[in-house]
Amino acid sequence: MEPLLGVTLGLILMVASSAQSCTCVTNKWTVCDQDASGNCTCRLVGSDHTVDCSTLTSKCLLMKAEMSVLKLSYRPRVKLLDGGIYDPDCEDSGIFKARQCDEAGTCWCVNTAGIRRTGKGDKNLICNELIRTNWVDIELKHKETSHYFEALDVAEALTRLFENRYKLRPKYIAAVKYDSPFIQIHLKQNNLKQRDVDIVDVAYYLEKDVTGDSVFHSDSTFLVSVNRKDLAIENIRIYYVDEKPPVFSMKQLLVDISAVVAVVILPAGFVIILVIVLCQRRKYRKIKIEKMSETEGQILEL
Repeated sequence: MEPLLGVTLGLILMVASSAQSCTCVTNKWTVCDQDASGNCTCRLVGSDHTVDCSTLTSKCLLMKAEMSVLKLSYRPRVKLLDGGIYDPDCEDSGIFKARQCDEAGTCWCVNTAGIRRTGKGDKNLICNELIRTNWVDIELKHKETSHYFEALDVAEALTRLFENRYKLRPKYIAAVKYDSPFIQIHLKQNNLKQRDVDIVDVAYYLEKDVTGDSVFHSDSTFLVSVNRKDLAIENIRIYYVDEKPPVFSMKQLLVDISAVVAVVILPAGFVIILVIVLCQRRKYRKIKIEKMSETEGQILEL
């Protein structure tokens, strides 16, 4: 987050806090009010949407709040920012609407992670359903350390972190692999229960934590501790995989760079699309094609 944006948000919340004694632990992008009975109600910055502070806020609403603060900072309205952040349209439930459009009338279909999965069209574009992102792969890299960590200890520490900080049930953590200094976390969630957090929201919160722009209230510090020794995470990549293949063509992928990085794997008989969020380097990269011996497919980096 740029300094101006941080200052603007701080002023907004400072003014709000002067007339309140309650806060939303899981979402700093809120303004909270306490009634005479002591009940605390928190609403998203820039809207009247009430936030449940006992769990994570949806990625769509978080992006909406961030763009609201940008407007208040007197910056020109931007639909798409570095890293794939844009001003989304959200359902009342907080999830992304299947069709997203910009001010110019250009529209596209997205998945539950808010990632574009079709070519672009006009407002006549029809998105029949919101395709679910049911698999999230997270790659982390920690800073150099003199300590030696067992893979099992790292896996247990991260499982506790996901359960306690992000409210994610352990059954959705399919695997944690560790090969110093790299960590791979595989999240799988075919069906979302009513009271369960979405793995997409978990990934977004983690991304914000690693990049130093935590969504949690300021008194909540991000820390990975393995056997009482800190593991400082310095880099993150997130791969989103949908339960259904995308519907844009390879030609559209090559000419359209609205996604930060698109990875298309072509194994025998079907297509999977993943979108990587690069948090260390927010610049578009030149197209690069490599052979993948294990999948017998191709990777395209935009």
